[in-house]
Amino acid sequence: MTESPAPDRTLPTFDELDRLSTEELRERSFDVARERKDLGFFWSIMQRLSRADDANELDGSPNSIGPTIDDAVALWREFTGHEYGESEPLLRAAFIDYLLKHPHQD
Repeated sequence: MTESPAPDRTLPTFDELDRLSTEELRERSFDVARERKDLGFFWSIMQRLSRADDANELDGSPNSIGPTIDDAVALWREFTGHEYGESEPLLRAAFIDYLLKHPHQD
């Protein structure tokens, strides 16, 4: 009979992530999404922004010629200027959720 492996205690918990600044959460979740080439994550973040109407050229279609992940990150920085405003609680929740579902692989 084989023993199941011990749970990985290095994975962050919700409480640990919640103690981080919004900017640290953004950096971590963006790093993971870049590694995973997860354009869908960036698109979901753009939709949460209060000024997301300005992102009409990002249709989220995997076959579209338009934006790349780096384009989405640049657009994010342009939109926010790191001022999250009323969107901050929703963005924090999205960042934390993403990091819990997709832990960083070293």
